[in-house]
Amino acid sequence: MRILLAEDDALLGDGLRAGLRQLGFLVDWVRDGEAAERELRAQPYEAAVLDLGLPRKDGLEVLAAIRRAGIATPVLVLTARDAIPDRIRGLDAGADDYVLKPVDLHELAARLRALVRRAHGQPQECLSAQDVVLDPAARSVRQGGETVTLSTREFDLLQAFMLNANRVLSREQLEQQLYSWGQEVDSNAIEVHIHNLRRKLGTALIHTVRGVGYMLVRDTPKP
Repeated sequence: MRILLAEDDALLGDGLRAGLRQLGFLVDWVRDGEAAERELRAQPYEAAVLDLGLPRKDGLEVLAAIRRAGIATPVLVLTARDAIPDRIRGLDAGADDYVLKPVDLHELAARLRALVRRAHGQPQECLSAQDVVLDPAARSVRQGGETVTLSTREFDLLQAFMLNANRVLSREQLEQQLYSWGQEVDSNAIEVHIHNLRRKLGTALIHTVRGVGYMLVRDTPKP
């Protein structure tokens, strides 16, 4: 799950990036508002953590600008501004959640997972398709009640598919979900991970749509 972190405090930003990575997020970190807006316009992030007191462009201005541009990326505002009018302005500008500093890392992760689930129309904590259940918080997968061991990349890929069940995803879209800045991507990496998922979970779950991409089928195909 790839997110954008916009935070100008070096110590806090580094701590949040490291902590969220340990909890299974891919994190791209920017330190000013102009960079935050540029990245949100350019990349399909699952969510963004946005500080309001950013240099070069205030977080509220960034939020208002991306909403005017029709960018629906879920945004969690993380700020020290605790006055009620500030919270109201943030929510009215298009924020999906509002958290005051300091924040517990696990709470932040849980709020991000909830934002992403809601954005994809997935109200339940766990994601399911056919006989496979994925728990984003525990980073575990079960099939028919039995635990299935996946690599980090395989888990992230399956999660991307399950969030977009019954929707065709291109290889480029999948790469954008699995790799953050500076990570090298082998030309056949997605194909290798899909092959491994099919080997572990069976071939009925992920279908190839020739010339377009891949699709996870939510319901078991009828005979």
